[in-house]
Amino acid sequence: MSLSNLENEALEDMQAVHEFWMRQAIAEARKAEELGEVPIGAVIVHHGEVIGRGYNLRETTMDSTAHAEMVAIREASKVLSSWRLLDCQLYVTLEPCPMCAGAIVQSRVPLTVYGTPDPKAGCAGTLMNLLEEPRFNHRTEVIQGILQEECAELLTTFFRRLRQKPAN
Repeated sequence: MSLSNLENEALEDMQAVHEFWMRQAIAEARKAEELGEVPIGAVIVHHGEVIGRGYNLRETTMDSTAHAEMVAIREASKVLSSWRLLDCQLYVTLEPCPMCAGAIVQSRVPLTVYGTPDPKAGCAGTLMNLLEEPRFNHRTEVIQGILQEECAELLTTFFRRLRQKPAN
């Protein structure tokens, strides 16, 4: 086996790992959808175990900060008894907004993996990249497009149904 074959196998293995955890984030997004919330979900993984889960709860809690990533970060911080989420990976179905990107950087998450880009508020590469901003003293690596079609379809279907609802 050549080095390039080994590298390809390693990349395929990592892709499978990222897809596995993204499916967990998608399951969280479906919980939001059941509540009538925008279906966005997130999980935080530490040494192969989910330590934080979150889904969008803005409407339910009337809290503008209740984004999936924020909920997951709060839960993971409690589990680790630390605001530093070192050795963690964040998986989220939609590209983080400015607030969430800031919280990810502040909590020192070293890797963020997202499903689909957010053309209106994406701050992990679409509008700007706050996660890899070299002027900050901490950065997080970004991997994008994991299960992108499935993540995008959740949002597309949700908003299509919302537009079809009769006005009260």
